[in-house]
This record gives sequence, C-alpha cells and structure tokens, in this order.
Amino acid sequence: MAEIQVMKNILGENDRVAAENQAMFKEKGVYVINLMGSPGAGKTSVLEKTMEKLKDKLRMAVIEGDLFTSKDADRIERHGVPVIQINTAGGCHLDAPMVQKVAKQMDLDQLDLLIVENVGNLVCPAEFAVGEDDKGVVLSITEGDDKPMKYPLIFKESAIALLNKVDILPYCNFDMAAAKEDITTLHPGMQVLEVSCTTEQGIAEWCEWLRKRVADKKAGSR
Repeated sequence: MAEIQVMKNILGENDRVAAENQAMFKEKGVYVINLMGSPGAGKTSVLEKTMEKLKDKLRMAVIEGDLFTSKDADRIERHGVPVIQINTAGGCHLDAPMVQKVAKQMDLDQLDLLIVENVGNLVCPAEFAVGEDDKGVVLSITEGDDKPMKYPLIFKESAIALLNKVDILPYCNFDMAAAKEDITTLHPGMQVLEVSCTTEQGIAEWCEWLRKRVADKKAGSR
C-alpha cells in the first residue's frame, strides 16, 4: 500500500507542474507535442524530416530527452533548429519539472511549435504529462503489429500514431491492417499515418497535421 501511495504522490506532483507548463505554453501560444516511442522506432529521423519541411514555415524548437548522450540533439541541431538536451541519467521518461526547467530557458515568444522527443520507451512516458497539447507515438513496423495491444496506454493517450519504416514493409512480418484496427479500437478516431523517412511517404501529411494543430492553438481553439 505504501508503494501505491508514493506513486500517487509522484504523479500528483507531476500533474501539478504539467498544468503550470500547459498554462505557460497557452499564454505564449505555443503548440507542444510530446513525441514518444521505443528506442530505434525512428523518432529522431521523423523529427529531421519535420525540420526540413517546416523550419521555414514555423518557428520551431525541440526538447530532446535521452538517457545519457547528446547524439540525437546533435542531429537536430544540424538542421538549424534550437534544441535543448535533457539527460535523465538512466530515467525512463521525461517529466513535467524537467520540461519546465528547460522551457523557462527558451524564448517562447519566438516559437510556434515545440516538440518534446521523449526517452525511448513504450511504457513510462505515457504516464507522465509534461504540459503538452498532444501526445504522439512513433511505432516502427520492425517492432511487430502486436505492440498496440501489448502497450495500450501509449496509444490511448496519443492523438496521432506514425507507423514508421513502411518502405521495408515487404520484408517484415507486419500486418498493417491488424495494427491499424488495434490502434483505432484502443483510440477511436485517432489519426494513423504510414510513414517512411527514406521515401518520405506520409511526411507531408504529418507536417500538415502539425500545421493545423499550431494554427488551432494560435486561434485559441485548443
């Protein structure tokens, strides 16, 4: 029972700070998406394509979460987009206080879009809000079509799912129809896109989805 109470306290404090973050982002008119997925799902590759397509159309920045290295942040920085690295020193997710600390170092008045790339994990990141408007999940087809039902919370919590690396679909034992059915069963009406960072399939649709979200936030409808 004590362990359950401790977890409640941790989540309660995180939710309090997440609400503060959300109010801060709303005041500044910044749309924030918390991008989650397994290690190797291709989150950073998706972000690189996103930078290429949107950096001249939207004022963007990235908060990059990782266990120890800055390798992913270095990749983002090469695209000329502001990025701040958070190393969790082994922690399996970002939390609201971590994001608040670095967000206060940013000039939010100069941003339209803030993307938080969470630590690679299909479990913990979905449990901890960081003050985002939406969560998104990247699932590589190499992970298997059973993952939505094995890790349902991340799909229930996300507004969009990117099924990545579809260029190698012919070489994988991945049932696309079954995966989509499972995802939309868990979260009816959820946006699901087939994406490839190699061929750029689905990238334009993903970027347009982001632009619409940003426009809605600026208009005050989010």
